[in-house]
Amino acid sequence: MPERGRPPSTEHIGAGPTLAEIDTLYRTQSRRVLATLIRLLGDFELAEEALHDAFIAAVRQWPRDGLPSNPRAWLVSAGRFKAIDGLRRRARFDASLSLLADQLDSHNELEWEREDLEDDRLRLIFTCCHPALPADAQVALTLREVCDLKTEEIARAFLASPSTIAQRIVRAKQKIRDAGIPYRVPTHEELPARLDNVKRVIYLVFNEGYSASHGSELTRADLSAEAIRLGRLLLELLPDPELMGLLALMLLHDSRRAARTDEAGELVRLDEQDRSRWNQAQIVEGAALVERALASRRFGPYTVQAAIVAVHAEAHSAAQTDWAQIVGLYDLLLRISPSPVIELNRAVALAMRDGAEVGLATIDALLARGELRDYHLLHSARADFCRRLGRLDEAREAYRTALGLAQLEPEKRFLQQRLDELDAAQRKA
Repeated sequence: MPERGRPPSTEHIGAGPTLAEIDTLYRTQSRRVLATLIRLLGDFELAEEALHDAFIAAVRQWPRDGLPSNPRAWLVSAGRFKAIDGLRRRARFDASLSLLADQLDSHNELEWEREDLEDDRLRLIFTCCHPALPADAQVALTLREVCDLKTEEIARAFLASPSTIAQRIVRAKQKIRDAGIPYRVPTHEELPARLDNVKRVIYLVFNEGYSASHGSELTRADLSAEAIRLGRLLLELLPDPELMGLLALMLLHDSRRAARTDEAGELVRLDEQDRSRWNQAQIVEGAALVERALASRRFGPYTVQAAIVAVHAEAHSAAQTDWAQIVGLYDLLLRISPSPVIELNRAVALAMRDGAEVGLATIDALLARGELRDYHLLHSARADFCRRLGRLDEAREAYRTALGLAQLEPEKRFLQQRLDELDAAQRKA
């Protein structure tokens, strides 16, 4: 048994890592370590404290001793030992903590190392999405604990205050502890009823990675990759057609990642993207999943959305896009899952098929109903339609509104560029 409070004597290799390298490891591995610690320790707060203690130990020891051959196992062991030590120190004030420490210490370490293949983060996401928790708390807790989004980031995604989101997360953790919600993947009998919230959470995670809600970067590749990985794991557990559709949707969207920004990191619109940079392997895989899901005749909105993205992916250029098929798919999507955002996306497709005036009329109808007034993409689309119709004053005003609502720096720069182009055209005129 290793000395109490120290990780096991894991082999170390090479020179000691720099603090920057340890920080990179924290960003890429901390959620995996946390998920395993939650399973081993049975408590969110205890596991989070153990995670930070483990990385503090790593900062102190790795630069001196070298990088462990298995950093993740080292961190889990260090965190577990430190949590047990902390409980024993506090046991003089609360005798029940001594019993808890003994229970945690009795866990077979070799056993949990072998269980890595079962993926603790999949267990964690089902725990966070347990039906005993309110739906909004499920999503907030998963984004915080599985994906390490800050409370402020989640608040922006939900259009809520950080204090509201923090309260949801705290109450959700208390509910998990007090109700004894199990940390496990549901049985096959339980899975279908539990999937809807999990799918919704995974897609929210993907969207935060594919089109970040704020900040200086358009995308967060780590979040999108994590959502795709979770989607694959879920599909292995349950070959559900709508899970196929969700995975296809994420793969097809992600296939365009490299072409969505230029070398300077500026936003590139879909119709201007270099399609040779699209990831063909992801397109092939996504299109095949769409076909399988549609053939089942048991598909839902994720599959229909994936089919829309697949039509874009099949076109060799923007001019060759089958907009009539896309409009038809949006009509189907509106029947399955009506929403003003889908109406907006359909308006863009209508404008491409029937002309900007038709798309503008649809957007103005949305605004007349009071829908999406604070959604920057609606005003951006309206500005584009007005510009194409020569209604430049309206276009300029809509671009300004969109610019005031946008949170992401690349989108702000894109909208400002459009405004500058209009002003330049007016000066020339």
